[in-house]
Amino acid sequence: MADRTIVPEQLYILGNLVIMVAYAAIMMAILVPVTRAKQLWSNKLAVTTAMIFFSCAVGHGLHAFMAIRSAQVDGHGHLQPGWEWPSAAWDMFTALVGVYYWTLRRSYKVLLGGGSIFTSPGEQNRLSEADAREQAALNAAEKHRATLAAVVEHTDDAIIGVNLEGRVTAWNRGAERLFGYNAGAAIGQPMSLFSGDTSTADQMAMIARVRHGERHVHYEARRVHRDGSPLELSINMAPIRDAAGSVTGVSVTAREVSEMKAAADERRAEQDRAHQAQRMESLGKLAGGLAHDFNNILGIIVNYTEFAIDETEDKPAVREDLQHVRSAADRAQGLTRQLLTFTRGAGARAGDVDLNAALEEARERLEPLVGEQVSIVVRPGPRPLTVRADPGQLQQILEQLATNARDAMEEGGTLVLEAALAGDHGRLLVSDTGAGMTPDVAERVFEPFFTTKPGKGAGMGLAAVYGMVTEGGGSIAVYSEPGVGTTFRVHLPLTTVATTPDSRGTLPPSGDGRTILVVEHEPALMRAATRILTVAGYRVLAAATGPEALVVLGERSADALITDVVMPDMSGPRLAELLRERVPGLPVIYMSGYSAGMLDVSGMLDPAAPFVEKPFTAHDLLHTVHEALHRTPSTV
Repeated sequence: MADRTIVPEQLYILGNLVIMVAYAAIMMAILVPVTRAKQLWSNKLAVTTAMIFFSCAVGHGLHAFMAIRSAQVDGHGHLQPGWEWPSAAWDMFTALVGVYYWTLRRSYKVLLGGGSIFTSPGEQNRLSEADAREQAALNAAEKHRATLAAVVEHTDDAIIGVNLEGRVTAWNRGAERLFGYNAGAAIGQPMSLFSGDTSTADQMAMIARVRHGERHVHYEARRVHRDGSPLELSINMAPIRDAAGSVTGVSVTAREVSEMKAAADERRAEQDRAHQAQRMESLGKLAGGLAHDFNNILGIIVNYTEFAIDETEDKPAVREDLQHVRSAADRAQGLTRQLLTFTRGAGARAGDVDLNAALEEARERLEPLVGEQVSIVVRPGPRPLTVRADPGQLQQILEQLATNARDAMEEGGTLVLEAALAGDHGRLLVSDTGAGMTPDVAERVFEPFFTTKPGKGAGMGLAAVYGMVTEGGGSIAVYSEPGVGTTFRVHLPLTTVATTPDSRGTLPPSGDGRTILVVEHEPALMRAATRILTVAGYRVLAAATGPEALVVLGERSADALITDVVMPDMSGPRLAELLRERVPGLPVIYMSGYSAGMLDVSGMLDPAAPFVEKPFTAHDLLHTVHEALHRTPSTV
């Protein structure tokens, strides 16, 4: 009986002793390398694991000891008490060590993920270096993102994010400067905030193009500043994609290009002038050579015709034919004189000429030339204007321009002759209310042999005018529109001018933020006027036509209107009439390429209305605006 009960107890004791030794060995296997690696105080997980095995080893040793003691019974067969509580306390300690071990599992990635409780020093260095490289890459990426964000935030270009519904999601400082809205006021708002209702549909169409696959969309458009002034922008759109590659929004980059366009317009104008000068110089050389050679031939024709006429007194019929030849030769000589005048070969005799007196003299000479159907209006300058010119050539110029005007007014009309001061030049304006010219015709009117009426002229009249004007150091230009009329401007250098005190010698005071509505259908002139007024302290609302001006103004108010007189869809005076129904006494300044005299006599403009003649200078425009703003309502 005793043999059968003692065998399990022995096995129990033996098993606990073996486990105790095994746990102690595992504990030493952990502690020895950790100690050698000097990680005894830093590798908490390894030490805690060793403590668990140590605790378990001691616990199994206590169990074996208690089993041995349990075999010793007293005389009544009971175990000797005293070792149950130490064993229970040690088991509780082992449990607490196990709980502490579990609190370290997340940081060391043990039990719930891959990891290790001990790493050799070499492997630890390799892992540390890898961690350092990974951290350096993360830091570099974060620094790059911060730098990129700073560049985007502080660039002068407006960088805007919009969602696919056209609402603003991002707004940098460049956008604040360009449009006048801060980020708080712009984010979440529709694009009509800065594009205007009329342009929102166009912008949504551009967003649709990006959404449907276009990587880059570039275009130019007009937008609106917060104060209502126009902005000429170059705009680039690109898609914003999520991690899956789907388009979630659009990045918009906008740059103000008004100054660039103005500079480009100026360069283009200079190139056109240079090209025109080169072309006229080439034509002049050609015409000059032809005139000289032709004069030699004409000299032979005229002389031998005269010889033949003298020898045919007894043959009236032949003599009459020769006289026709002589008359044709005379006309040909007149043509060559015009050619030589165009090429500056006529030898002008310049002197001092009073423009006002020259116009009065021309009236009497031109009335029979233009006929009864054409009335002549002379508007002399407000002060004596003495220019350096050949008096005879000046009358030829007026006669030729009057002849062209008469031909343009087949059913009659008005010829206006005006004199005015233009800087250090005297300005002579010859205007008619005739059929006008298309731009391509106006560009070529000064070319020799160019004519729109074949068979009615040799096309040398205006070429001769060009030669006479430029020979005297002056210049000539033409402004014309089909169905409206034509104005020729001749600038001649002044010699003396009777001066009076002029309050317009300097620029007027600042505009102090007053709002000016500018209506001009020519983009380059629109940009020029906008820039002049903005620099002078005005706020500008801009429109290309009368109907557009009514939309742009909307419910806002303007302190003055500057408008072209002749425009498509609606004239300047009609626009002024509609706006004065809203704002009685609104100051209106008119501008036109036609002379004020022509607009007056044609009934298109009140003679007392403030007027700026194109092309205008900043001096002329700002003074006219200042004077219009400070007129009393009864005189506006």
